[in-house]
Amino acid sequence: MKTTSSSPKGLFRGWLVVAGAFAVTFVGFGCAYTFSAFLESLQKDFGASRGSVSLVFSLAGFLYFGLGVLSGPLADRWGSRRLAVAGMVLVGLGLAVAGQAQSLTQIYLAYGLGVGLGVGASYVPVLGAVQRWFVRRRGFASGLAVSGIGVGTLVMPPLASLLIETLGWRHAYLALGGLAVMVGVGMALLIENDPRDRGLGPDGDPPQPQADSARPEGFTVRDAVRSRRFAGLYAACLISSFGLFVPFVHLVPYALDHGVPNASAVLLLGAIGVGSTAGRFFLGGLADRMGRAQTMLLMSTGMALSLLVWAASSGFRGLALFAFFYGAFYGGFVALLPALVMDYFGGRNIAAIIGVLYTSVAFGTLVGPAAAGFAFDISRSYMLPILVSVGANLMAAGIMWAMSRMDASAKLAPAASTRGTVGNDPTAARRS
Repeated sequence: MKTTSSSPKGLFRGWLVVAGAFAVTFVGFGCAYTFSAFLESLQKDFGASRGSVSLVFSLAGFLYFGLGVLSGPLADRWGSRRLAVAGMVLVGLGLAVAGQAQSLTQIYLAYGLGVGLGVGASYVPVLGAVQRWFVRRRGFASGLAVSGIGVGTLVMPPLASLLIETLGWRHAYLALGGLAVMVGVGMALLIENDPRDRGLGPDGDPPQPQADSARPEGFTVRDAVRSRRFAGLYAACLISSFGLFVPFVHLVPYALDHGVPNASAVLLLGAIGVGSTAGRFFLGGLADRMGRAQTMLLMSTGMALSLLVWAASSGFRGLALFAFFYGAFYGGFVALLPALVMDYFGGRNIAAIIGVLYTSVAFGTLVGPAAAGFAFDISRSYMLPILVSVGANLMAAGIMWAMSRMDASAKLAPAASTRGTVGNDPTAARRS
C-alpha cells in the first residue's frame, strides 16, 4: 500500500532514512572498532600473539564487507529495513556471546560471526536505501549517513575502554551488546527502500510520470560488473583496503609500545572518528560540486600521505595529527564510494552492485590487519605494514586518476558512443 504522506512538519522523509542509516552505521561499526581497546586484554587472558588476536577483527571485517554480495540483492528484493534490524540483533548477540568466551577460538566464532554477519547484513542495504532517496544532494546525504561510522569511532572505543576498566572486558562486551540491540534495532525501523513507496521522488520532488509502475533506471548486476568502470573501482578498493583498516587495529598497540598512556592511546581512535566525521560530512557535499571521481583520487592520495606521518611519529601529538587527517580522508573515501557507484550504474540494483564491489574490501580487510600483526610479531616493528599501506593507497590513487581521465575522454566523445554511465548510455535503463 503506497501513501502520499511525507513526514511530520514537512520534513522530507529521506532525511529520516539518513538518520536511520546513521544510527545503524554508528552502532555496527562503532562496536566493531572498539576491538583495538580489547586487544591487550584478549592477548593477555588467552596468551595469544598479536597477529592471532588481530585475526579476530580481520575475520569480522571480511564478513561484514563480503556479506554485502548477499545482503545487497536481498535488500533490493525484500527491503532494507528487515536486513538492518536483523543485523543489529546479530551484532548485539555476537558481542554478548563473546563476553562468555573461554578460548580465542570462541572469540573468533562469537565476535567474527556475530559482529561480522550483523554489520554485513545491515551496512550495504542501508547505504543502498539512502542512494535512492537523493539525486542532487546524494553525496552529502551519503556522507551524512556513513558519518555514523566516524561518530561511532569517536564515541565507542573510549566508552569500551571505560567499561573495561570498571566492569572487565567480559561485562563490557555484554553492555555493548545491549546497547547495539536497543539503539540499533530502534533506529533501523526508520529505513525505507524507495521514495516512490511514499508517493515521492528523490530529494522530495514530485514523482516522475508513471514512476509508481516503472522500475528504477540502471544497469543489471551482470552488465555493471562486466564494465571497465566497475573493474577500475574494484581494483582500487581491493588494493587500498590491504592497508585501510590497519590503523583501526594497530594504532593503539603502536602508541602503547611507544609509551603513550592507555587513556591517551584509546583517544587516538577517537581522533580518527573526529576526522572521519568531518570528512564524511564536508567532503561528500564538496564532491557534489567538484566531481566525485576526482575527489576519490584525492582521498587515496591523502590517506597515503597521512600514513607517512604515522611512520615518522612516536609521540601522542604526531599520532593524533595522523589519526585526524587519516580519518578525514578515509571518511571521504567511504562516503563517496556508494554515491559514485550510483552515478555510474543507477539505482535499479544499487545495493547488489555495492555488495559485489565491497567483496574487494572484504578480501583486503581479511589480509591487512592480521598480516600487520604477524609482521609485528616477527620484526617487533610496524614500519613495513605502514609503508605497504602507503604504497597500496598510491596505487589506488593511480587507478582513480586513470578512471577520471577516462571519464573526461567520454565527455568529449559523441553521446551516442558513450556507455559509461546510465545518463550517457541510452540502453542501460532498459537492460534486464
